[in-house]
Amino acid sequence: MNRLKKIIRSKTFMILAALVILIYLNNSSLFVKQGSGEPILLAHRGLAQTFAMEGIENDTCTAERIHQPEHPYLENTIASMNAAFQAGADIVEFDVHITKDDQFAVFHDWTIGCRTDGEGVTRDYTMAELKKLDIGYGYTADGGQTYPFRGKGIGQMPSMTEVLEQFPDKALLINVKSSDPAEGELLAAYLSKLPKQQQNLLAVYGGDEPIAALKERLPELRVMSKDTMKSCLLSYLSVGWTGYMPAACEHTQLHIPNKIAPLLWGWPDKFLSRMEQADTRIMIVAGDGSDFSGGFDTLEDIKKLPDHYTGGIWTNRIDRIAPLFK
Repeated sequence: MNRLKKIIRSKTFMILAALVILIYLNNSSLFVKQGSGEPILLAHRGLAQTFAMEGIENDTCTAERIHQPEHPYLENTIASMNAAFQAGADIVEFDVHITKDDQFAVFHDWTIGCRTDGEGVTRDYTMAELKKLDIGYGYTADGGQTYPFRGKGIGQMPSMTEVLEQFPDKALLINVKSSDPAEGELLAAYLSKLPKQQQNLLAVYGGDEPIAALKERLPELRVMSKDTMKSCLLSYLSVGWTGYMPAACEHTQLHIPNKIAPLLWGWPDKFLSRMEQADTRIMIVAGDGSDFSGGFDTLEDIKKLPDHYTGGIWTNRIDRIAPLFK
């Protein structure tokens, strides 16, 4: 009986050891050909003014805490997007809010009182009325002693239509800031009128409800929300060690915090290879996921990435980061 128990234990150990080796080999990047290309660079809000991230809440007015300006551009403007592409961005991200006349204003904040000389929300205004606002009005780097962009942002808030017309052959990432499914339906109506070639250059992310509504009407569009991220990553964590790719991870976009990325099966090269085969775009963002606006904005940030990393990089300072790769 003791001999039988020893045999069973020995075989169990051998099976477990073989399984561990199999899992390791199946998810090791050692046997994956390292990418020879450069990372995909995503410019968050174009070339924007940056600000201190410490202690930020949902209602923090970030325009009141910018760093000393190093360039003349304001976020989410056509000029800032053009500057980002010229600096070396492969993709530019911008934010949209609905207007009183059912257009999409390109603007980040829920309310307009922080950055502009107006009050309320974009839904209170037509697009033409929003263009009369000074979107540089509230920016200050010295606690309100000076306002370096005041008077320089009048007429600079673009509509989404203007951005799409300005950059018909560029990759763009659209951020729907609300949780209103009607905005997803309206966005689908806008984007469905674009040539298929231009639609293929676009991706959209945002609230679960508008993204679900958008995906239902434009199923071939690349989209992302918390729901789609959760569906993909939880499934992948469960079965990804086998090499199986869950359907929820196909043709989507994933924003992966760099502190969480090493937990994913096959990170970095095997994981990136699997996602590339699934036609899914990976963007690595800074931090642990608590703030998806955190970017790789300095040389020290870039050093945190794996060697020969060829996925996407989210940055708030494309002017600093692109020269490291281009």
